[in-house]
Amino acid sequence: MGDESNCSMNMEEEVQGVEERDPESNSNTNNTPNPLHEPLLKRNRTLSSNPLALVGAKVSYIESLDYEINENDLFKQDWRTRSRAQVLQYIFLKWSLAFLVGLLTGVIATLINLAIENIAGYKLLAVVQYIHKERYMAGFLYFTGVNFLLTFVAAILCVCFAPTAAGPGIPEIKAYLNGVDTPNMYGATTLFVKIIGSIGAVAAGLDLGKEGPLVHIGSCIASLLGQGGPDNYRIKWRWLRYFNNDRDRRDLITCGASSGVCAAFRAPVGGVLFALEEVATWWRSALLWRTFFSTAVVVVILRAFIELCHEGKCGLFGEGGLIMFDVSNVSVSYHVMDIIPVALIGVIGGVLGSLYNHVLHKVLRLYNLINQKGKIYKLLLSLSVALFTSACQYGLPFLAKCSPCDPSLPKSICPTNGRSGNYKQFNCPDGHYNDLATLLLTTNDDAVRNIFSSNTPNEFQPSSILIFFALYCILGLVTFGIAVPSGLFLPIILMGSGYGRLLAMLMGPHTNIDHGLFAVLGAASLMAGSMRMTVSLCVIFLELTNNLLLLPITMFVLLIAKTVGDSFNPSIYEIILHLKGLPFMDSNPEPWMRNLTVGELVDVKPAVVTLRGVEKVCNIVEALRNTTHNGFPVVDDGVVPPTRLVTEARELHGMILRAHLIQVLKKRWFLKEARRREEWEVREKFTWVELAEREGKIEEVAITRDEMEMYVDLHPLTNTTPFTVLESMSVAKAMVLFRQVGLRHLLVVPKYQASGVSPVIGILTRQDLLAHNILSVFPHLAKSKKRN
Repeated sequence: MGDESNCSMNMEEEVQGVEERDPESNSNTNNTPNPLHEPLLKRNRTLSSNPLALVGAKVSYIESLDYEINENDLFKQDWRTRSRAQVLQYIFLKWSLAFLVGLLTGVIATLINLAIENIAGYKLLAVVQYIHKERYMAGFLYFTGVNFLLTFVAAILCVCFAPTAAGPGIPEIKAYLNGVDTPNMYGATTLFVKIIGSIGAVAAGLDLGKEGPLVHIGSCIASLLGQGGPDNYRIKWRWLRYFNNDRDRRDLITCGASSGVCAAFRAPVGGVLFALEEVATWWRSALLWRTFFSTAVVVVILRAFIELCHEGKCGLFGEGGLIMFDVSNVSVSYHVMDIIPVALIGVIGGVLGSLYNHVLHKVLRLYNLINQKGKIYKLLLSLSVALFTSACQYGLPFLAKCSPCDPSLPKSICPTNGRSGNYKQFNCPDGHYNDLATLLLTTNDDAVRNIFSSNTPNEFQPSSILIFFALYCILGLVTFGIAVPSGLFLPIILMGSGYGRLLAMLMGPHTNIDHGLFAVLGAASLMAGSMRMTVSLCVIFLELTNNLLLLPITMFVLLIAKTVGDSFNPSIYEIILHLKGLPFMDSNPEPWMRNLTVGELVDVKPAVVTLRGVEKVCNIVEALRNTTHNGFPVVDDGVVPPTRLVTEARELHGMILRAHLIQVLKKRWFLKEARRREEWEVREKFTWVELAEREGKIEEVAITRDEMEMYVDLHPLTNTTPFTVLESMSVAKAMVLFRQVGLRHLLVVPKYQASGVSPVIGILTRQDLLAHNILSVFPHLAKSKKRN
């Protein structure tokens, strides 16, 4: 771009197909596959594949985030002029926002729990009355009708108003913290729909949990607080200027994610470890303290509401709505021989978890084909699943035999027609209970408490547990993926606890472990086998059970289940990331990446587009209109090096972002002659807060013909310290650097600098470093991949 003759004679002419190219690609080609088939059906076979992802209900263009500090002249000047009071204000505000994230997440989580327990509770009480009067068909119609209506409300909100609110949201949070910006993922509309949709879907009795949505809700709260509210009504308070960057927003969303897990399980340490182990790519000790502070605030809020609800001021909400399995008073004893059944639970959990991931992968592909047909199909799919779930939950208990109550139990406990309990009478005569109704005709949280209950070895019949396990395996596969907010934690807990109880019945004579503890270990093993978490899961279950004696066998089960699951397929969240097409960068590069250099990688890409330090306006406009790059190297000619070994050389001054170039054009910061700007001229026109904004498109900027012939000094806005690597560096090493530092662009410089040669030979982006993109261009590496 250094030659002035490159200026286009008709700059008003629109470049066709610009929007169809890769925003991070240096390619000007237009060989784009049909977005309707991306990325679930096939991938683009080029080095820089299009950054398309399934965001919400459609395939959307995504961009990388700028976690790197942009050290231009304005940034350096700002840090030099900051007083000690301003630095303390910045620190105080970070902690204040962390407090607000925890406070709001705790309050909203409590309100969600209150709504779910009361809506579902009164619904079930009415159904019990119909059954008690032997009006079975009326009870079925009422039960199914209410569930249908609740699912309809949740689905219609997701389909029509906020498609990004469907699903758990955790894969998108992982991608965001990895450096991928997914559109409309943390907006106010998404937050509202997530809250209402979670209440409707969970209260409808669908096989899904509110744990995943709570993580997304916490992240939405953090994002909105950090940016001062929704995009259209953003508060422009001066104190919020410190957080107008991707780095601080990343920290806040990490606090929000950990607060969401804490709100779901009342596990503050587990929430912090979940963020560290599962969602966060980048971590430091200061962030650890703030996330722990946020989760501590959540716990205080939950504790306060629980104490209030114990006084009977919350309707049907007592301890319900918060999965708690307190076995602190239960004597946990196990011997050396108990290692065998515990190891068996871990192996079964790893096998079933990987099998669940494999089948769910196929189901989600099928659902994608259905959802592509339109909103009506998405709505009908959700309602069909709701009808099927209601029919199974209401009808299957009629297949179970009535069991007589244990004479040692008080009559007020067995049987019960009231709010909750382990001995639901359902259709049984007095003095008998229906064990399958105890598990199915109740809320999901109560079902977990019932099947986790200790000292109940004879409460459930093997046939009932088998039906329960088979049903929730089916529901766990067909429910996830419909257009409602849904979480994976609770379905997996229900499935795992089912086979844990079954194994307890088989191994009962040969072990001293309680049946309820077998259910806990089964749930933990299946979660480790599917989600591949260990440390955070162990602490979450420790905080749930409130019994330190379970720690050794829980650790043992989790390690075995994760090891077995890893030998078959990736975790469920990695599978969803792949299906959605989110360019997630793994922590460990492939071994074959060490056999390829970054120089070889940039050689197969088109020539890099560079700008001069003092550039003509027409060249800048042409670069912005004819490419969709988000960064351009700035190169100066005729620079005299300090060593004076040569008279003139080409210098890589740094890199300038597309957003900054657009602001220059919008503000008409032009010069009539080619010269360098004075420092005061820069501060007079720009502030570092403005440069943090990424709004605006080149199509919105109108430049006259006279302005096209003017000049712009890019030096003050250029990041003078971009990360650069030698062309001889391996792709594996470059990928580790790219991920750990949180880069968006990585400049490749020549190992040998010849006279007249450009000081930069290429740019690597996230898309270039993804394994499947590299293998599409270098197919011979696939053979070495198989050997490794």
